[in-house]
Amino acid sequence: MLFAFSLFLIPIVTQAQEKEINPVIALLDQQQTDWNDGNIEGFMKGYWQSDSLVFIGSSGVSYGWQKVLDNYKKKYSGPNNMGQLSFKIVKLYDLNEQYKFVIGKWKLEFVKDFKEGHFTLLLQKIGDKWVIIADHSS
Repeated sequence: MLFAFSLFLIPIVTQAQEKEINPVIALLDQQQTDWNDGNIEGFMKGYWQSDSLVFIGSSGVSYGWQKVLDNYKKKYSGPNNMGQLSFKIVKLYDLNEQYKFVIGKWKLEFVKDFKEGHFTLLLQKIGDKWVIIADHSS
């Protein structure tokens, strides 16, 4: 009985350890969930809340957390215009204890069509939290 119970716990521990080892995966999973729930403010919690945040997208370079939030709200006005977001990590570089670099793919699916592209992210551990400090999405 104890053996069967311990086998049940192994996947839970493994998932928890994976999210601790790969905090980037946890962050992107949460962003995906928040976006798909129509929660842009929740999605933005993954970004560094600083005027030094850098976002490079189709309309050029934006600086600052508030500017990035405003741009998202303008482009995706409301949950019905946001689509369903998914991420795929192509490569995750563990640069050191303070920085991680990610290359990935994003896809936004709408009722009748979709958009997709690639992204690169630079993340920094600030305090005990990992945040995106630079995002290049195309």
